[in-house]
Amino acid sequence: VQLVESGGGLVQPGGSLRLSCAASGFTFSNYDMSWYRQAPGKERELAAIITSAGRSTNYADSVKGRFTISRDNAKNTVYLQMDSLKPEDTAVYYCYTRWRGYARWGQGTQVTVSS
Repeated sequence: VQLVESGGGLVQPGGSLRLSCAASGFTFSNYDMSWYRQAPGKERELAAIITSAGRSTNYADSVKGRFTISRDNAKNTVYLQMDSLKPEDTAVYYCYTRWRGYARWGQGTQVTVSS
């Protein structure tokens, strides 16, 4: 099982970024997928989750209305569209799934929101 994030970077407040997570080594379409984030000095927190077929999503209150999680099961990829970014969104963003009862994480991608 491998999860590889991409798309992070430096963006100004109010800007947008789109993160991608390419999955391999398992039947992607059978599993819910999530994005977590960890800011400096803080615990890792759930940002968004999407069910296996993409029919249902849920968001942390802090990102609701600004972030959109989606997936393309044909491409084995999950996305996180982040709009109206704020400095407090600065964090390392991780892709996550629970595969056969085991937690699986990507290596993370840094998002920095600063002017």
